[in-house]
Amino acid sequence: MANIIPTVTLNDGNTIPQLGFGVFQISPADSTEAVRRALDIGYRHIDTAQGYGNEAEVGQGVRTAGLAREEVYLTSKLNNNAHRPADARAAFQASLDALRTDYLDLFLIHWPVPTRYDGDFVSTWKVLEEFKADGRARSIGVSNFQVPHLERLAAETEVVPAVNQIEAHPYLSNDEVRAYGAKNGIVTEAWSPIAQGAVLDDPTITDIAAQLGRTPAQVVLRWHIQRGDVVFPKSVTPTRMAENFQIFDFALDEATMERITRLDRGEDGRTGPHPDTFG
Repeated sequence: MANIIPTVTLNDGNTIPQLGFGVFQISPADSTEAVRRALDIGYRHIDTAQGYGNEAEVGQGVRTAGLAREEVYLTSKLNNNAHRPADARAAFQASLDALRTDYLDLFLIHWPVPTRYDGDFVSTWKVLEEFKADGRARSIGVSNFQVPHLERLAAETEVVPAVNQIEAHPYLSNDEVRAYGAKNGIVTEAWSPIAQGAVLDDPTITDIAAQLGRTPAQVVLRWHIQRGDVVFPKSVTPTRMAENFQIFDFALDEATMERITRLDRGEDGRTGPHPDTFG
């Protein structure tokens, strides 16, 4: 069943499953079973982070599912307290050890943390370039980077991020950052794809869902897929996990896509911290 998930080709030639399973705010105690169940349903992309505190349990979930390592796309992210080069190297190895793998498919700088380390995420990025060069990270990218952050990387480093994982959903389309990514070959990954559930009661979304005989979550996730976003909803509820996977047997027409896009509230729609000040 996993082969129904479309893939997106990254700027380094690697591919990434467009739908994944996120484990943010899933407790370590629940993460192993959640990952195993997600893989049983058909997910093949698992998104975790050092800051989530559940890398070891995610790795156990992959092993419990009985899949070969190369069948599962694994992403993790650098913790905000490990941006200095020596700290980043140690933290990356700790992720490999916790997940019990010798490589990651994708490794990200989790936040630019511009108020720390004199804002020197550039030196951190150069360390990630080392991980890519030695093969321990097949692809490298960033998360929560704004256009000025990306422009600085472009001016001062050699490797263009493969992805930028940002908050994006119908209430925060984040189109300026997405447009920069599209122009420069950086794939957008959307975190909080349903605005922490806020959009699921929106009258536009519920109306579209009723017309299509789908759930509001399915409608919003399908909107992301058709925009080209990589998306990874999270849930520990088996029925919801399966529901979120069932978005490839219908499509939204252009008018419906536009109805959802018009829900954008700009910065007023943001549910998480702003990358310019967080950290």
